[in-house]
Amino acid sequence: MTEDNKNNQGSVVTEDLVKIKEPRLYKVLLHNDDYTSMEFVISILETVFKKSTPDATKIMLNVHHEGRGIAGVYTREISETKISIVHQLAEKNGFPLRCSMEIV
Repeated sequence: MTEDNKNNQGSVVTEDLVKIKEPRLYKVLLHNDDYTSMEFVISILETVFKKSTPDATKIMLNVHHEGRGIAGVYTREISETKISIVHQLAEKNGFPLRCSMEIV
């Protein structure tokens, strides 16, 4: 028996398990208003949120009828960035479109 084996007899080798916590997810919500055009909302959903035209139309109608709709679900940083982009584009185009986020 080697010296290393004599010193390790009866001991148990353990590994520390590191649990990786998944980041929190947030829903990005678009809010209805009386001035933003449906076409602009669809355009935002297609460009900023990468939705297909049928999906963008469905979300836009949900915003129109329910008062708000889920544009997507992302991590906090991505949600904040997308909201900022939407607000900038809306302001640039003269629309009061608003977004918010809430924890999933």
